Amino acid sequence: MGSSVGTTAIITKISCDEQVIYIFTSDFSNPFDLFESLFDGLGGMGGMGMGGRGSRSRATEGEDQMYTLVLDFKDAVFGVEKEIEVTRLEACSTCEGSGAKPGTRASKCSTCGGQGQVVQSARTPLGVFQQVMTCSSCGGAGETSTPCNTCNGDGRVRKSKRISLKVPAGVDSGSRLRVRAEGNAGRRGGAPGDLFVLIDVLPDPVLKRDDTNILYSCKVSYIDAILGTTTKVPTVDGVVDLKIPAGTQPGTTLVMAKKGVPILNKSNMRGDQLVKVQVEIPKRLSGDERKLIEELADLSKAKPLNSRR
Repeated sequence: MGSSVGTTAIITKISCDEQVIYIFTSDFSNPFDLFESLFDGLGGMGGMGMGGRGSRSRATEGEDQMYTLVLDFKDAVFGVEKEIEVTRLEACSTCEGSGAKPGTRASKCSTCGGQGQVVQSARTPLGVFQQVMTCSSCGGAGETSTPCNTCNGDGRVRKSKRISLKVPAGVDSGSRLRVRAEGNAGRRGGAPGDLFVLIDVLPDPVLKRDDTNILYSCKVSYIDAILGTTTKVPTVDGVVDLKIPAGTQPGTTLVMAKKGVPILNKSNMRGDQLVKVQVEIPKRLSGDERKLIEELADLSKAKPLNSRR
């Protein structure tokens, strides 16, 4: 009477280089037989490069690059075009990115036998523990070759490149721009990574930013606060006149509509500039000034209570 033993596999991805651990409840002379049985009907594992039984892509995607761009306050507010210089890995022109010395031919890797992976096994009470790893000798390519003298077999060389970058209006410190395909080149024809530009904005000595609003403190004399006046106020658009209404109280905030920062990706919409009025009270008065203020105080005391409102 025949019997059959069920087979299960637990597949866990444990690292960025796609190293995978498989745990089997029964022994297999060749673990790739199990992979093909698990994925039967899907063309086996040929498309995934297991066991060297199908086409195996040697291409790997390039790494992303980071670049910090320092901007002036107004450039961040209104946007700017900048030309930046980055250093990145580009495909080697000598070997055309293959990593092999021109004129040489690749040979099957002796470590993995051309499979691109190696298997390490250990028997446990639960069965056989088998770990499938990318071959360190060939990097998963399944073949080795004489390395290119220019790139030392990496297929990439480090070069500088100038990139034109358009910074949108409204960016702030911490904003991050993504420039696609301007990172490191991939290996053996793999897609390049992206370039991420981190924005760092220099503070303005006068104007302060609060999200899309701009804050400014304006000093006026107590006489101007009482009688009202017009004063000049700096903004990101230049110096403009601001009307201080008569009777303005200390600490009053006046709103200058649409004089703030454009909303990111909505440059036709802007925040406001908020002007806090600081009333200056003199510490010393001349004799004539004191006399006039005392007369004003007497008038104020004599005025009916309801007329002071």
